[in-house]
Amino acid sequence: MTIETATTPMDEVTDAPRESGAGSTDGLPTPYGGYRVTASHYEPTRVPQEVLRFAGDPESLRVGSPGKVGVLQLTFARNSRGTELTKHYQKSPLQIMRPLYYDPLRPDMPSTMLMTTGGGMVSGDRHRTDLVFGQDTSAHVTTQAFAKVYRMEFGYAAATTNLTLEAGAFVEFLPDPVIPFANSRYYQRTAVVLDSTATLIASETVYAGRLARDERHLFDVYASDFEVRRPDGTLVALDRVRLCPTDSDVNGVAVLGGFDVLAMLYVLTPLISASELADQLHSALAEAYGAELLFGVSVLPGESGVWLRLLSNDTVLVARASALAAGFVHELLTGIPAPASRKS
Repeated sequence: MTIETATTPMDEVTDAPRESGAGSTDGLPTPYGGYRVTASHYEPTRVPQEVLRFAGDPESLRVGSPGKVGVLQLTFARNSRGTELTKHYQKSPLQIMRPLYYDPLRPDMPSTMLMTTGGGMVSGDRHRTDLVFGQDTSAHVTTQAFAKVYRMEFGYAAATTNLTLEAGAFVEFLPDPVIPFANSRYYQRTAVVLDSTATLIASETVYAGRLARDERHLFDVYASDFEVRRPDGTLVALDRVRLCPTDSDVNGVAVLGGFDVLAMLYVLTPLISASELADQLHSALAEAYGAELLFGVSVLPGESGVWLRLLSNDTVLVARASALAAGFVHELLTGIPAPASRKS
């Protein structure tokens, strides 16, 4: 069974096609859910060849079958009380918890937890999440749990997240790590449209596998794209990760270097110079962890922000270092300490 929920007025969740031809599939009537459950909406606009070579429908439920497509659409806007969720559409297995306002120092800033009703992603799954943050909004978005990508005999799984930050928005997008199981194939794409006056703090983390089972680099492929553009389409930054253990040694120099955990933090902001932010963030991590952690901080193109990449074999250390880095940036940019995580 698929469950669809809309918390916006009915005229705002119409099943009208999003684009020409998107309202039908192979000449069949528009399915329940409208354009959101057509391939032109939930399929990534492009899939890396490293992943696409595994294309093919599983013997059970093919791509697009009930329960295989998760859709989430959220819009945040600012009013006299602060930032509020004003539009909300969800289709199982994707859903959210009600936004919480638990930070007494930022009662205007909601924290929203993205959730999935399934235990993880399997072959043929397609997830699409669209988050829009209106002018002068502030929001913190995270996930309920680690993203597990299960073993696959056919096809691959893909997740697309689109973030739109309008003028003056301040957004933290900090999902939990991805764990690719043995023989899994996974592609995730995060596409950001960022106004030049907006601030985004975002992270990505991937494990080498189920480390507690001594399962390391047994997945077929893990691919990730993190892309930031201005509203006019100008490319600001693009970070690509391609891990293909069956093709090459992912433990080599300039890849994972023998480590089990890879984490990234992206900070794009006009509130402070990128060079100053990079220096301060590097100093904060060096002071806290010294030689315990391998990391580097670089300035993004055009002084648009900074990029942190860190490696370790210690999952707890990576979690703490990532939280410290995000919290440090939060306080540096807002002048207010970041609240303790509700998941701690």
